[in-house]
Amino acid sequence: MSKLSLATKIPRLPPLPTIRDLVKLYRLQAIKQLSQNFLMDERLTDKIVKAAGRLEGHSVLEVGPGPGGITRSIIRRMPRNLVLVEKDPRFMPTLELLQEACQTHVNVDIVQDDILKYPTEMAFAGTPQTVWEEARAPIHLIGNLPFSISTRLLINWLEDVSLKRGAWTYGRASMTLTFQKEVGERIVAPLLDAQRCRLSVMSQIWTAPHLKFIIPGRAFVPQPDVDVAVVTLIPLKVPKTQLPFDLVEKVVRYIFAMRQKYIQRGISNLFPEDVRQAFTEQMFQEADLDPTMRSFQLSVEECLRLAECYHKIIQIYPKIDEFNYRAPKNQRHPLFPTSDVLKEL
Repeated sequence: MSKLSLATKIPRLPPLPTIRDLVKLYRLQAIKQLSQNFLMDERLTDKIVKAAGRLEGHSVLEVGPGPGGITRSIIRRMPRNLVLVEKDPRFMPTLELLQEACQTHVNVDIVQDDILKYPTEMAFAGTPQTVWEEARAPIHLIGNLPFSISTRLLINWLEDVSLKRGAWTYGRASMTLTFQKEVGERIVAPLLDAQRCRLSVMSQIWTAPHLKFIIPGRAFVPQPDVDVAVVTLIPLKVPKTQLPFDLVEKVVRYIFAMRQKYIQRGISNLFPEDVRQAFTEQMFQEADLDPTMRSFQLSVEECLRLAECYHKIIQIYPKIDEFNYRAPKNQRHPLFPTSDVLKEL
């Protein structure tokens, strides 16, 4: 498509106050407890939306639009539908102003809700399903996330990706999200990287994450203490495991629980004391891994080999999955006849 024909399709919104003027007009102040930071620079909001790829004719869910800076940039890319999920009622007037201004170009719905509770499939009702292994779904989740919920929200959505539920009921929907710079670097951290952690492995099992660019903290109002990373995550056609999400998350969490120690130390805490050594040795032997490696030295595939071994063990001894080494000692009683287990081992 030529630049000229694209320009003729971009909607020209009626004259509107700038985001900065709207913030002043409605006396909107970012609430620190909600990790709110406004992005006023239109060049940067356009750059975030551009990182999401083609939006024309697609469906978009924007998380926490606030006064609507990124929202304007999304509208100019002419999606078919745009759903805005905003928890803070103070932003409703500015979002309704945008909704009214673009009603002839883009269908905008405003939902006042907590994104951690909002069923994302509702945003895309009526969107045709695509074959997972073929083209990506014409669906995008975009947001300048509050730092306080970003990691939790991402883990929730990765689980949805693994189960092909929520927004991913319709196919391989993409995510373009902001994180603290350090968190963004962790998400994409490769093998042997000092930033590699549970979030790295979990993200890379089900998606292909890419850190697109860094926004300096001074671009936000109020200015946060950190810079901000823009990350896209595209679900893989074929995930790297078919194991249950909760099981994989548990094993990976234990792998990275003691970063400065050998990985056998973290893995051993999956098991009650009486059978700890025997099961730990069994897992590393079957996974063909050196128990004295450090967690950041493990590839995604090696983490999954350990998860496979743990899965086999709890299939035979399901009570082991109930063991929690962090529980008070008087509650860590054996959950099964450990003597019988030891005989089998």
